[in-house]
Amino acid sequence: MEQHRTRPAQYGPRRNGAPLPSQGRNGAAAGRPLGRPVRQRTVPARPAPGPVSPVAGVVRALRGMPNPRLTGLGSGLFCAALMTLLGFLDELLFGASLTVYGVLFVPVSLLTALWVRRGDLLTAPVVVPIAFAVGLVPVADGGDGLGGRLMGLVTALATEAGWLYGGTLVAGSAVIVRRIRLVRRRRAAARNRPAV
Repeated sequence: MEQHRTRPAQYGPRRNGAPLPSQGRNGAAAGRPLGRPVRQRTVPARPAPGPVSPVAGVVRALRGMPNPRLTGLGSGLFCAALMTLLGFLDELLFGASLTVYGVLFVPVSLLTALWVRRGDLLTAPVVVPIAFAVGLVPVADGGDGLGGRLMGLVTALATEAGWLYGGTLVAGSAVIVRRIRLVRRRRAAARNRPAV
């Protein structure tokens, strides 16, 4: 025996033809207020920008750059991959100029130190010299075989030690500045924390 449904359909058309109530945030459209009226926020007009100093322009440009946070391993891989790529480009465009390679190493060191996350700050000055040596492989002059390549790499490291130390110093200085700022922020937050 079949049983017929006794409940009316829940979402079907209304039988008496009455309109459905408004479901928006403001109940005034349905004819009944739902509490306090909605206030419109007024945004104060911004003053016209004056002349921009060159330093402010540089700071704005730097803030507009991407700001990733790399782990210690990620910063090492980033620096090594970028220095290897720059080494191949240097060999292709400039005939394996060690000076060009050294000049390009300094900003890569700075970016690595700025993009490493706070917990891994101390890894940046460690991975930067390793990345310099890894990227130097395509640029270093070498003879035939593994021994000749290794000798060319050691010679390039010895002759370009100034760029290596300079890039490592830049990375270390950036890490020290970031660390000092981090410690100051933590102390200020601890001072401003209400006593329980």
